[in-house]
Amino acid sequence: MAIADKQLQCREIITKAVCGKGRKFATVTHTVTPPHHPTSILGAWVINHQYEAVRSGEGVEVLGTYDVNIWYSYDKNSQTDVAKETLSYVEQVPLSYLDRKHRASTEDVSAEATQEPNCIEANISSNGSSVVIRVEREFTVEMIAETKVCVAVCQNGCDDLDGKDFEYGLSEEGEYEDLDPDLLDEEL
Repeated sequence: MAIADKQLQCREIITKAVCGKGRKFATVTHTVTPPHHPTSILGAWVINHQYEAVRSGEGVEVLGTYDVNIWYSYDKNSQTDVAKETLSYVEQVPLSYLDRKHRASTEDVSAEATQEPNCIEANISSNGSSVVIRVEREFTVEMIAETKVCVAVCQNGCDDLDGKDFEYGLSEEGEYEDLDPDLLDEEL
């Protein structure tokens, strides 16, 4: 007996679900001015990354800070020092998926740094007094909220379904051989 042969009713259930998702990759530039005019850059690191997520307009804002440490030489490469600076940022991450029927009063947002901030380039500025660094970072965000889902309900409950075989429209083995696995959702 197929499930479609039974007369079904629908019921709405209120549940918490992922009602919004987004992702953003960014490359940003910062200028750090060390106490001495640098001769050469020996290394640059981003450490102590901290952030939080807040709902904002059509997306999620990621508010954060990190420390930049730049090891450099000065005085014609005869001395070295480390310039340290704490930088703050606001990254607006748009929601590429948004269920507009969610209850806005129940929104809870979160962010995950899928790529921690990382210095990819550090150069002495054209005036020779500061260091220009490029930092990459990437975030994914989620918004969880209450929403309604519709479920099918059998009139006589689950007792009518015990021991019954159902046709779910599944095909014979081998029919999926022509599918491109690169198109399948990795999160399934």
